[in-house]
Parts: sequence; C-alpha cells; structure tokens
Amino acid sequence: MNGQLGCILIVDDAPTNLFVLSKLLTSAGYEVIQSSGGLEAIALAQSHQPTLILLDIMMPNMDGYEVCRRLRSMPETAHIPVIFLSALDAPFDKIQAFHSGAADYVTKPFQTEEVMARVHLQIELRLARKRQEQINVELEKRVDERTQLLELAHSQMVDLAQSDRLTRLPNRPSFLRRLGKVMAQSQTDPRVSFAVLFLDCDRFKRINDSLGYRIGDQLLKGIARRLSTFEQKHAEVDMVARFGGDEFGILLLDIADKTDVVDFTEKVSRILSRPFLLAGHHIFSTISIGMVWGDRSYVSAEHLLRDADVAMYQAKARMHRKYCWFEPGMHHLAVKLLNLETGMRLALQRREFELHYQPIIDLERMKIVGFEALVRWQHPVEGLILPNEFIPFAEETGFIVELGAQILEMACTHVADWERAGVVDDELTISVNIAPEQLLQPSILNHVQHCLDSTGICAQRLRLELTERSLIGDHELVDDILQALKQQNIRLSIDDFGTGYSALGYLHQLPVDCLKVDRLFVKSITDDPGSLGIVPLIISMAKTMNMEVVAEGIENITQLDQLRKLGCQYGQGYLFHKAVAADRVADLLSAPISSWLGESD
Repeated sequence: MNGQLGCILIVDDAPTNLFVLSKLLTSAGYEVIQSSGGLEAIALAQSHQPTLILLDIMMPNMDGYEVCRRLRSMPETAHIPVIFLSALDAPFDKIQAFHSGAADYVTKPFQTEEVMARVHLQIELRLARKRQEQINVELEKRVDERTQLLELAHSQMVDLAQSDRLTRLPNRPSFLRRLGKVMAQSQTDPRVSFAVLFLDCDRFKRINDSLGYRIGDQLLKGIARRLSTFEQKHAEVDMVARFGGDEFGILLLDIADKTDVVDFTEKVSRILSRPFLLAGHHIFSTISIGMVWGDRSYVSAEHLLRDADVAMYQAKARMHRKYCWFEPGMHHLAVKLLNLETGMRLALQRREFELHYQPIIDLERMKIVGFEALVRWQHPVEGLILPNEFIPFAEETGFIVELGAQILEMACTHVADWERAGVVDDELTISVNIAPEQLLQPSILNHVQHCLDSTGICAQRLRLELTERSLIGDHELVDDILQALKQQNIRLSIDDFGTGYSALGYLHQLPVDCLKVDRLFVKSITDDPGSLGIVPLIISMAKTMNMEVVAEGIENITQLDQLRKLGCQYGQGYLFHKAVAADRVADLLSAPISSWLGESD
C-alpha cells in the first residue's frame, strides 16, 4: 500500500528530477508530494506535515537555504528533517546547508541507492526519536511516582538520616549497612553471591566550573533518576546509593558470575552515556566504574567499598573501557595517586615544571615560523616526566589552572630572552595550550596581559591553543573571552581539530586564526588518496574562513608531500624535530632545517 512508510515532499524546479524522484519513492512505498517553488513548498509542509523533505538549492525566487531556514523557524515544521539535493559540491555550500538546518546533503547527479539509503536513515531516526520521547516520558513519570511514594513512606528525620538530600537516593551509611548485612548472610549461606560497583563522573568539576553548581546538581539528579530506573528494571540490583559529590554505588545481589557483573556494568555505562538536556545545554557525562566481587574473605563493608573505590581510579586511567575489576596490586596505584597529588602541590610551589619547544615549520619555505610550548616535569627523584603522566591528573584535580598560569609566564619569559639575544625574527610566534578550566577563570584576561606587560613581548607573538572541548558549554561566556583576547591582538588556534566536532556548528562565529589538524588524521596518510580522510575538508574549510592550518604529527616525507599538495601551510612533528629545551632553540634557529631534519633528540 502506497504511503505506508511515510509522506515525502520533493521540492525541485526541474520537472525531470521531480518525475524521477517521485517514481523512485512511490515504488518504494512512500507517499509523494511535489513542489517546484519555495513558497509553495512551505505551504505544503505546513498543511501536509510530511515525514521528510527532499530540497533543491538553486531555485528561482527563493533558494533552498532560505526555504530550510523558514521551515526551521516555524514550530509546526521545525521537526521535519530536510535532505538537500544539489549539484553544488563545494565544502562552503555544504557547510551553509547544515547551518540552514539540513539533516543531510546529497550531491547531484545522485545515485538512487544513496538517495534511498539516506531517506530511509532519516525516517528511521525520526521514528526512533519519537519512540525515545515516549519512553522518556514514561520513565520520568515512573520515577516521579516512586519519589512520591518514598516521601509518603518515610518521615523527614528518617529521610535525613538515611537518604541523600539532593537525589533522594540512599546515602553512604545506608549502603554500608545494607552491604554489611549481605556480607554476613554470605558467610553462613554460600548461595548468596553479590558484587559492588563504585561509580564516579569524569571531569565533573569542569561542569561545575563552566556551567555552574546549579547545572551540576541537576546533572547529579539526572544520573540518580536513570540509575533508579535501572534498579526498577533489574531484580539483581539490590540498592543504588549516592556516596557524596559525584560518586554513586550499586549493590548487585544473587548474580551468577563475574560475566553477569560486566554485562550490568556495560548497561549502566550506556544508560549514563546518553546526553542530559539541562537548562538548554546538552551535557555528556562519562562514568568510571570500579567493580569488586563479593569475596567472603572481606570482614568489613568499609574495606570492600574502599577496594571498589581504588578500582574506579584505575578505570579512570583507561582510554576505552571505563570499568575495572579490583586487584590486590591496585593499592599501589592508590598510594601512587596520593603521592602524585602531594608531588604536584610541591612541584607548583618549587616551580619544578619546565617547557620544551617543538618547531612549527612553513612547509613551502621550509622555515621555522614558530614553536609550540610543551610542559615537562623535572622531578627531583624520578627525573623528566612527560605530560601524559600528569596532565590528566592535573585536569581532574584542578591543578591545571595554576600549572597553566606558570606555563604562560615561562613561555613569555623565554620569548623575551630570545628577543634580547637577537635569535628570533618578527615573524616567529609561540603557541601555548590553554586548558578549559583555565580559560573560564575570571582572571584569565588580566593574567595574559600581565605576562605580556611584565616580559615586554608583543601580543602578536603569542598564540593560545584551545581544544574543541574548551568551546562547548556556555558559548556566550567563551565567545566573550575569545573576543577580548582577540582585541588584545592575541592569536587563537583550535588544537586537535576534528576529534570532537563540537565547535563545527559555530566555528564561523569564533575569532579563531588557525586550525590544527590532529596527529591521528596525519598518522594515517600514505600515498593512497583514500588515506587522507577528512584532512582535505579541514584544510578547505579553514581556507574558506581565512584561517591558517597547522598539521601535527608529521613523521615522514610521504605525509609532508601529501599535505603540501593539499595546500597545508604549516606543520610540526618528528620528521622535523622533537621538542627541545629552551636553551636549544637558538641552535635550531641558527641552522638550516636540512641539517637537522628528522633528528630524534
């Protein structure tokens, strides 16, 4: 029966395209409405409420971009997905299409298989969203009903004593009491099997710092609601509790083996990885989970929970699977983390951190035009420690703010030293990484200006590198800070561009001078054109927006040649040189690149 799969509005001023697409979609079971102009298409969309719109761009009187924008501005049509069908193939045209509100883009002449696949995908996504909205409404209703029953069943004093006031979940003492009872039962009944999951939100402090504590509290409530719903659906979940801060616990009872625990853990991770919509912000929260099997050798609930906590911190160090079983050797890690915290406090006081500089090369002239400042920790006992061993911990604990301030001061001081020594020309710049937590500090603008004034270097020397995740969250606040930095004549770069795509939607609004192509994309480049991935798109997009491009991680001549062919202006990587101490910068600048190309030290 025609139309059973949905209704599709085709908008195109070419009768041939209308005929071909209508025949194709009708034969596939879709109902089809046709329009050859923008105003008529808008009226048909309002009256017929199609499931999907296929929209041409180049039309008389009103182009497809304007049609799409108007559809998005009207509540009755804003939800209808639009797929552009156009002969325009430039990256700028595609970017403009997505800015207009398009869900997808197909280039003419099109392949029928591609059109049908993209149509089917968009319709499936719309149906899935409707189903998810219905499920969310039902789940929220069930959570609200359960909360009301709990409030009626318990007095205020019992609630304060046994429950967390923010989330209404049982608190840590309640969890420990229940865990103690289960452990006692397991000692006398070997059939009792149990496990404990210790959950902690990753980078929760960054959410509080960037969006405020009210949003942070709402996120904790959202996590609690999802965990409570999980508890209701799984009889094996004996208790869900909030321990305080961003820490939660789950007690699993009557489970078969460790495989079942892992299955539960993965389900919890998936539930909490879905975005939270809080006060207009889509918040993504990843969770690290420590797991402990109910070993009867434990005599104290506190000790078992302590080991789950230790396993959780081990999970935080993992790149992919964010959960981990406790192992006895992990106590060493807990001591190491404690020592690391103490060591970092002392290192900041004693200024044990130093900067090494990796040259940034003009790929056409093969000339050094800048350096990226990379921090190292000169530990008094362990020697030189690389940043991947302490930067994640510094970000998690908040030490990154003070460390970032010291890095900026050192970089400006070194540039001033090089200027006095007459080893740098006017063209050379210094790139300094700015962490998201540092960017949102109220004093950031004053601190940057103080570093420039106290060292006497020109603002144009300084290039601040921001990661894409620095730009998510409070866009208005971030924009104000970036605009203020730009007014100080400071250059701005987006580091590791393409790994998160979070800034793509409003990149054109940012006062950014440069995009840095992440080393992961450069690493895969070979002689095969198919190995280039999204690198050509990034370079083309940057040029369209009058931005410079720096490719990171160039390690061989093949990568260099391919990047040159794509028109990439600048690059850095081990093919040229690793980062060197500040006192070796003059040596690099005084020697031709050919004399040290590919040096490993």
